[in-house]
Amino acid sequence: MKAHRAEECEMSHADLSLVDAYWRAANYLSAGQIYLMDNPLLSEQLVPEHIKPRLLGHWGTTPGLNFVYAHLNRVIKERDLDVLFVTGPGHGGPALLANTWLEGSYSETHPDVTRDAEGMRRLFRQFSFPGGVPSHVAPEVPGSIHEGGELGYSLAHAFGAALDNPGLIVACVVGDGEAETGPLAASWHAGKFLNPQRDGVVLPILHLNGYKIANPALLARIPHDELDALLRGYGYAPYYVEGDEPTEMHARMAEVLDQVVDEIARIRKRTDRPHWPMIVLRSPKGWTGPSEVDGVPIENTWRAHQVPLAGVRDNPDHLRQLEQWLRSYLPEELFDDNGAPRPELLTLAPEGTRRMGATPHANGGLLLRELKMPAVRTHAVEVSKHGTTHSEPTRVLGRMLRDIVTLNADRRNFRVFGPDETASNRLDALFDVTGKQWQAQTLPVDEHLTHDGRVIEVLSEHLCQGMLEGYLLSGRHGLFNCYEAFIHIVDSMFNQHAKWLKTHKKLEWRRPVASLNYLLSSHVWRQDHNGFSHQDPGFIDHVMNKKAEVVRVYLPPDTNTLLAVADHCLRSKDYVNVIVAGKNETPDWLDPEEAVLHCTRGAGIWEWASTDDGVSEPDVVLACAGDAPTVEVLAAARLLREHLPTLRVRLVNVVDLMRLQPETEHPHGMPDREFDALFTADRPVLFAYHGYPWLIHRLTYRRTNHHNFHVRGYKEEGTTTTPFDMLVLNDMDRYRLVMDVVDRVPGLGPKAARLRQLMQDQRTRHHAWIREHGEDLPEIREWTWQ
Repeated sequence: MKAHRAEECEMSHADLSLVDAYWRAANYLSAGQIYLMDNPLLSEQLVPEHIKPRLLGHWGTTPGLNFVYAHLNRVIKERDLDVLFVTGPGHGGPALLANTWLEGSYSETHPDVTRDAEGMRRLFRQFSFPGGVPSHVAPEVPGSIHEGGELGYSLAHAFGAALDNPGLIVACVVGDGEAETGPLAASWHAGKFLNPQRDGVVLPILHLNGYKIANPALLARIPHDELDALLRGYGYAPYYVEGDEPTEMHARMAEVLDQVVDEIARIRKRTDRPHWPMIVLRSPKGWTGPSEVDGVPIENTWRAHQVPLAGVRDNPDHLRQLEQWLRSYLPEELFDDNGAPRPELLTLAPEGTRRMGATPHANGGLLLRELKMPAVRTHAVEVSKHGTTHSEPTRVLGRMLRDIVTLNADRRNFRVFGPDETASNRLDALFDVTGKQWQAQTLPVDEHLTHDGRVIEVLSEHLCQGMLEGYLLSGRHGLFNCYEAFIHIVDSMFNQHAKWLKTHKKLEWRRPVASLNYLLSSHVWRQDHNGFSHQDPGFIDHVMNKKAEVVRVYLPPDTNTLLAVADHCLRSKDYVNVIVAGKNETPDWLDPEEAVLHCTRGAGIWEWASTDDGVSEPDVVLACAGDAPTVEVLAAARLLREHLPTLRVRLVNVVDLMRLQPETEHPHGMPDREFDALFTADRPVLFAYHGYPWLIHRLTYRRTNHHNFHVRGYKEEGTTTTPFDMLVLNDMDRYRLVMDVVDRVPGLGPKAARLRQLMQDQRTRHHAWIREHGEDLPEIREWTWQ
């Protein structure tokens, strides 16, 4: 046994000299990207003209990332592992660009950046340069599913990618600055959801280089025992690699990685929840860079975070120091005269899709399989007369999702994520066929907890979103259901994903991935029991700020339209789809065929609810978007039909909010002629909208008849009250809408004064009734369309 270990040690030393050379090459290429626009091989002495005029980039975290990448290459090649690399530290772009160029995957996706001197020059010049690539690990970098521009999401993405990928190891480097964020703190718990036999493995590598942009990092400054207790308390078995001397650090990292991979192999045979291995890498910030500049310490301080030598073009001493730094990596030993990596160096790199820059798990569209979908008609509710029956939209949708899980059980490529709200949002039919994945302790009173479920529930919207993003970007499908008010928690995560998709769609080598689908329920108009804190429809406004080629917003008014919209969204690719739908009983307005046609149109006239003859123009248009607004508009239309039978009313329902925009602004937008035909060019339009009313004005401000649009919606009035009182408080109730018609239709006011007074009296009566009885008026609770 001892002799065998000695052989391994001798072989390890030979391997580690190669690892060190690979590391030096990556460090050289990384520093070159920050500084050089010419003379990439230092074939002549550096002069100011070789230096970029604007020095942008981040050196501090880069050597550590290169160190990890080089060591992972060794273990991947020796053991034929399948590894996805996730880069958590912000601005780690130079490292991943350098490593993917070295292994050849970058030149395969960017053929103009060849693996020679000219390609190296282009690699250097493009970095943080106009028309080039950003300093993050952006979509342009092969092998990436995580940008790292905004910190906190790397572990969540890693765990999402590991779900249902039993052969995959996701190596996730967590920056010590990133480790201070709330989303990252929650993400440590994601290990309690992974099934060792059914899912892949996440290997967190906490990179403690001591500093953020201007301050020490907390986890790097607490005592070792406290850090160790924290990580073990999260459920991990930490291995430590600490130091600054390269030879010793290489030996320790190789030893630890071998131990970790062995432990992962043992864990994969277990059925109980393991203590997952992780690595704590403590190395100097700006490792191998300038130790000091102008007498001021740089390496192992916060000053190494960005550009260690800032005055290179103007300061000859800095220029010479830069050249000395770059030559310290011995580039002549690493690259041949043509600038290509030397063949012996490339023996460390894995081959084909084992290269971390070429893994299909980071280009999920290559692995994507279409969802098997049930026929929408099999779940649709029967509607013999418009608005006379009721159903719970999300409860019916839950039955369709149940069938999607069943149909795709063999593929294991569909999951539902949510923060403890699957049953609350009435999607609990899912639990007929699956459970909530859970590896922690279970008690006899627990329900639906299982080691192998298709539902992930954790009370962190950040973690739900991050895991779903990782799941989608690695080639699977999913749905995120959430209370509408609290989806704002992931506003910034949505931003990052939408930006990723915008860039991803422009890269031909990146294949389309399944859309990120939000189902927002328990919405603003039915949070009467929770009150003001749970009332906020503003996520739609936030989404509408993003590029039109990425975002879609749907407001299905009933069950059958929700099914049609969900079917469309779950089949779509490369979008963020937002669906807002209630869970409470609502009238069934459209039969299945009508629902599909209406959702295909996105907006249309409901002839059966209108009193214009379809030939002459209406006196007024009543428009609505959203389930609660639709009920109120229909109720107002019925009151008008009863009290003003000669008034010509057109009722328009909008299910696809993007239809309101001009076709020049969004692919779903309407041309002006179509818009004017639908809403008229000069008649009053009373629009009841689910969210904040000014969004409708923003979407329609260019239209001919915009000055005649009068929008009712949520205006920050709410409390614990009855459902109808929420509408009254925000002036979107049926009585207020009838009053608006009286006020807005020219010449109607004097003729309909009594009707207006009656509507005002009804609001007064409502106010008194709910305070005496604690529930809405009988004619409100029992209302149906006739």
